[in-house]
Amino acid sequence: MELLAPAKNLECGIAAIDHGADAVYIGAPGFGARAAAGNSVADIARLCNYAHQFGAKVYVTVNTIVYDNELDAIQLLLRELEKAHVDAILVQDFSLFSFHSSLPFHASTQTDNRTPEKVRWLRDLGFRRVVLARELSIDEVHAVHEAVPDVELEVFVHGALCVSYSGLCYASQYCFGRSANRGECAQFCRMQFNLEDADGQVIARDRHLLSLKDLCQIDNLEALAEAGATSFKIEGRLKDIAYVKNVTAAYSERLNRLIRRHPDIYRRASRGYCSYTFTPNLQRTFNRGYTTYFANGRRPDIASFDTPKAMGEFVGTVKELRGPSFSVAGTAVFSNGDGLCFLNRERQLEGFRVNRVEGNRLFPQHMPEGLHPGQRLYRNNDQEFDRLLSKSSAVRKIPVTLSLCPTSDGFALSSGSITVSQPIEHQTAEKPQRENIIRQLTRLGNTPYECTAVELSSDFNYFIPSSQLAELRRLLVDELSHGAHGANEAYGTNEAQGANEAHGTNEVYGTHTSAPVAYSQAHLYNIANHVSADFYGVAKPTAYELHPTSSAVLMQCRHCLRYSLGWCIRHGGQRHSWREPLFLRLGDGRRFRLEFDCQHCQMNVYASAT
Repeated sequence: MELLAPAKNLECGIAAIDHGADAVYIGAPGFGARAAAGNSVADIARLCNYAHQFGAKVYVTVNTIVYDNELDAIQLLLRELEKAHVDAILVQDFSLFSFHSSLPFHASTQTDNRTPEKVRWLRDLGFRRVVLARELSIDEVHAVHEAVPDVELEVFVHGALCVSYSGLCYASQYCFGRSANRGECAQFCRMQFNLEDADGQVIARDRHLLSLKDLCQIDNLEALAEAGATSFKIEGRLKDIAYVKNVTAAYSERLNRLIRRHPDIYRRASRGYCSYTFTPNLQRTFNRGYTTYFANGRRPDIASFDTPKAMGEFVGTVKELRGPSFSVAGTAVFSNGDGLCFLNRERQLEGFRVNRVEGNRLFPQHMPEGLHPGQRLYRNNDQEFDRLLSKSSAVRKIPVTLSLCPTSDGFALSSGSITVSQPIEHQTAEKPQRENIIRQLTRLGNTPYECTAVELSSDFNYFIPSSQLAELRRLLVDELSHGAHGANEAYGTNEAQGANEAHGTNEVYGTHTSAPVAYSQAHLYNIANHVSADFYGVAKPTAYELHPTSSAVLMQCRHCLRYSLGWCIRHGGQRHSWREPLFLRLGDGRRFRLEFDCQHCQMNVYASAT
């Protein structure tokens, strides 16, 4: 089982490994689905060197659609990433198949992977791993695995949710000229809307109707593993290092607990154990409230209609207001500088900073006008927790057992299958040396290794100078580290050879032009260059970014407002009095028509004339 953590940069990537990630995914200098999270190839290479010590892997996101004038640049980038020894590339644009890369390709969630047929098609193209749509239930994950058991399935388990199926959202491009498929999403779904009927009647006013809560599947890890998921992905390549540390540690501990219960079934994908200076707590880090989304079927509470912002951890209710202060009923401990927030009577989020704390009495910097007794308070800026995470907060070590024995001309030091030796004169010890030998050999310092035992035969009675013991120790650490890097490089090469045989040349395209998904509109295939057009067997690129049209579907959502607002008769809702179609209206007057595709239990969003 692989815990896959996000890395905004090199520092976050190292922190993710230190806090228990088996792999990290990081953005390249360009062509990543988070344009603001790019990194130099040199930094990516350094991250690979660090991760590979622990048998952990580094995946690089090259998962935007690509224009014709960028094909040469992206080919050069893939060559540089090969030299950096990355372990795989996440891709969306099928033009990348033409570059004869030896790197394994993972099908990004941007390729809209929600059916067994689509995953089988991707497998046949040569993908060794597919990132499934966030919307899939545990049963649907299982159905994919049953149908295509030889593909690794990567599932999102934590973090922000896109309301549209990934790769099929064009609202940001339509409204702001910023393409989500080019890594420039403007977060249209977090905006405030009125919901109106066909007669202009306002059904819901100033609500964040497309803003979803954050995903949290920490209690579903075992069910997802049983369903066939092998990689558990944390969202967050724009999140800060404190988020990465806390969330990675929380999920790592939960996976370890699962493995302890089923050691004959599961194991971690990398080596080493972590010790922390803090107690991981998902409530104390950025979140919009948590949901399991569709893991166990439809639920009415997946959205956060009141605010798209992080409310954080519930910390108690307002008990009494007195002058410039108020008291809180609850068990939370507060610190000077904490950020608190609440929903006022208009259901608007108000926030304030705590200036001073006296037990459960808080003195805000400015007393909020909307505060009243009984108000529920949330902490979205936890000073004490942030202080703990701002320092070194975890150490990851690989336990090793060392064995020292004499050879014909010196001594050999071993750990597992790795052995080093040095020509050292055999000198019989005049007094016991066992304790000194153990002390010298276990001084592994800042290396990734921790010696848990030193094995010496019962009749071992040699004197070895400390300097020569230190040299043996150094040589063994070098070989252990080289073995870790070599194993990763071999793994990447072998996987790449198999994948390359499947998709290495243009000749393959002719056998795979019939995609398993027949989209109703050509732009949904996201064909942005002539190589991808050839792949699909069409005359020219059809991407929405190149050929915007007012009739295009802008979003396809499993989130359904009819259901969430209690009006879906199919799921036990009440009959409504308003007349369809319904529209979302932005504050600037622009409207978006909603189409309810009940056959597929899906809500589609279209542009509409005002």
